[in-house]
Amino acid sequence: MHESYMRAALSLARKGAGKISPNPMVGSVLIKKGKIVGKGYHRAAGKPHAEIEALWRAGKEARGATLYVNLEPCCHQGRTPPCTDTLIEAGIKDVVAAMEDPNPAVSGKGFKRLQDAGIRTVCGVLEERARELNEPYIKHITTGLPQVIMKAGMSLDGKIAAASGESRWITGEASRRQVHRLRAVCDAVMVGAETVIKDDPRLTARIKGGRDPVRVIVDSRLRLPLSARIFDRDSDAGVVVATTKGADVEKKRKLEALEGVTVITLDGPRGRVDLPRLMKSLGKKGVTSLLLEGGGEVNASMLDAGLVDKVMLFVSPMIIGGKSSPDVVGGGGAASLAEAVGLERVKYRRIGGDLLMEGYITRN
Repeated sequence: MHESYMRAALSLARKGAGKISPNPMVGSVLIKKGKIVGKGYHRAAGKPHAEIEALWRAGKEARGATLYVNLEPCCHQGRTPPCTDTLIEAGIKDVVAAMEDPNPAVSGKGFKRLQDAGIRTVCGVLEERARELNEPYIKHITTGLPQVIMKAGMSLDGKIAAASGESRWITGEASRRQVHRLRAVCDAVMVGAETVIKDDPRLTARIKGGRDPVRVIVDSRLRLPLSARIFDRDSDAGVVVATTKGADVEKKRKLEALEGVTVITLDGPRGRVDLPRLMKSLGKKGVTSLLLEGGGEVNASMLDAGLVDKVMLFVSPMIIGGKSSPDVVGGGGAASLAEAVGLERVKYRRIGGDLLMEGYITRN
């Protein structure tokens, strides 16, 4: 029975996807005498937490009820009051949680506060699912960095474009819709200057009700054309251009004058943008999740720097071939198989006529 009610809480939590960052997605249900008497989810940062919404809906029925929630209730004052205190005042009898909150301000302290008040607690119900749901939050709150998902649409032989640079469209319409859904739930999307120059993408989430991510462009020399569609004000999402001191000073001035555009200078090795510092900078701005959309050189640099957490490859049933056709990952490549990047927890599924392969980078 615990798992059934926790699944309901997790389902509610998912409704907050793309709306609550940098907070975690949280859902809760209140059970009394085998019936749901209240339920809620965290709708937006600064809005009432899931537990509080469930209490409001339950009213007097909350007294003596059991709360199911996918994350340990908070016990600190943030934008909203501590949930633990409100639960105690409401007369909740038991709290069943999926996982402990990794936030140092809460971790274990929320459970202790409830236990000290005589509320019984259980933790670990469907914990793996709960952790998967809030991967970006967990990564960000424990490291200060965003979770990075490397996404690419490629041919069977690993090409992301033809020799001419043509890439529209390698993957099918269903895969492209899935990518727009990914953009809508990620805080930021990142590409290299070459992708902007060749494809002129908008990098927006073109789905109904979808939130556009912050667009991040890595451009060491500021080769970006000022006419690129990414600078159009058809989206409220900002644009961050990461460059170096060696970039064109006049181009930098013109970019900084554009509405919604922020230029940051982060010098790294060999005259390139310092990618680890870029991720730290984005993390400080509250970016918990970043969708990396290439091209091959940026993908290689992010992998080499150990900054990629997850890979999502949409594989199309076509073969492009050719040495000059760009690969999904460029760079010098692994010198031996022992140095190759490995994946774990790999899943495969059909997306229209394509195959989506997703997995997590193996950390030694």
